[in-house]
Amino acid sequence: MSAVVVVAILGLLAVFLFNRSNAEQVVDAPVDEAAGVVSEDAELAAESDLAAVEEPAAAEAPAAEAPAAEEPAALPARYDAPPPMTIDPERDYTATITTPRGDIVVELLPNIAPQTVNNFVFLANEGFYNGLTWHRVLPDFMAQAGDPLGDGTGDAGYNIPAEFTSEILFDRSGILAMARSNDPNSASSQFFITTASAPHLNEQYTIFGEVIEGQEIVDNIPLRDPMTATAPGEEIISITIDES
Repeated sequence: MSAVVVVAILGLLAVFLFNRSNAEQVVDAPVDEAAGVVSEDAELAAESDLAAVEEPAAAEAPAAEAPAAEEPAALPARYDAPPPMTIDPERDYTATITTPRGDIVVELLPNIAPQTVNNFVFLANEGFYNGLTWHRVLPDFMAQAGDPLGDGTGDAGYNIPAEFTSEILFDRSGILAMARSNDPNSASSQFFITTASAPHLNEQYTIFGEVIEGQEIVDNIPLRDPMTATAPGEEIISITIDES
């Protein structure tokens, strides 16, 4: 067989194998061609970087231990009975509700609701409210707090009697009153502050104080519906009582 024939046969075989290889290629997802282009300058820079003599890497420091998981905050104590009367209804009492955004100062009204003020002063002095949240905050209505469970069902373990009055009404923002269930005498630890007038509450909920400083703090407590909320409400850092 002549050399020309051998070359011709080899050429035909090469064409056949080339065409067969192309037919078996898998169709991949489109790729941005520009992103795949590497310039000669980039290749040279890469080669230069690879050729550089780097200092030996320092030994890795041992990984820091992960901090221990924080234990959930303990719930406030529960009590078997309402506190004994320890306040003097003839004296003046103010409560300072400290929040992350500032203080709310409330004048308490022991002359109108002595048992309710006595209860609030007791719980505040016990630290019951520290760390609890504004669990229910509705626009143009009120902000409610004092529930250790944060869902509207918690209390201090006892109830106090209602002290309804017509001497002061829900005719403005800044009215401090006790929350309760359907039973008028079911108030315990939960309280609320109005952010608008609410005349439908008149003589239905015990009013025992009024905001004298920081109503703007109350008005801007983040709204929260406990039925749909996915995160806790804003925290009450502490409630402190001053007597004069």
